Amino acid sequence: MKYGIVVFPGSNCDRDSWWATAICSKQDAEFIWHKDKVLPAGLDCIILPGGFSYGDYLRCGAIASHSSIMKEVITFANKGGLVIGICNGFQILIESKLLPGALLRNASLHFVCKDIFLKTMNYSTPFTSRIEKNKIMRFPIAHGDGNYFATPDLIKELEDQNRIAFKYCDQDGETSQSANPNGSLNNIAGIVNKKGNVLGLMPHPERYSDPALGCDDGISIFDSILDSIG
Repeated sequence: MKYGIVVFPGSNCDRDSWWATAICSKQDAEFIWHKDKVLPAGLDCIILPGGFSYGDYLRCGAIASHSSIMKEVITFANKGGLVIGICNGFQILIESKLLPGALLRNASLHFVCKDIFLKTMNYSTPFTSRIEKNKIMRFPIAHGDGNYFATPDLIKELEDQNRIAFKYCDQDGETSQSANPNGSLNNIAGIVNKKGNVLGLMPHPERYSDPALGCDDGISIFDSILDSIG
């Protein structure tokens, strides 16, 4: 399969995403410049990587959502193509209206950089099918604006439609407030769109996809994508 990794001014996890897909997952992967107006041929999945696109000016991801290439990413997603936005990429997906809700400042008002634990809430998406059932995964986070917020009606819709992919939890799988690193409602760490082909999450699976890093829990997301492509 073939990944396309979009690079914005300020992206800093584009190389991590390339390593996770091209080296760890052993798939084709290429970079896409934000000013490009046409996607490379044959893409199966697009990654919007983490970082600080356009310096996080205005709102995180707001300027990037208007980049030339995002018109093509939106079209790709609307046609059923797989898109995953990680950290700043999640923010860009929300600003582009590919995912609902908002990502606010962390409740602590501080940038948070640490390992957290994740509980998978939906194993039937193209991004989660290869995750071991009931496994509590360890991922790193690094963000100042990861506090997921939505109206009560939208939160209910996400819960009822099983569109919450991941929740923050403790090492025993309890989704307690003490395990919530940023104040996200319902401990939400990642969601999918109605079709299930677009995933946004704040934690970084690409940073924990290589055993050399001491944890490779993240590779299961890329293994799931590979399986979904067939």
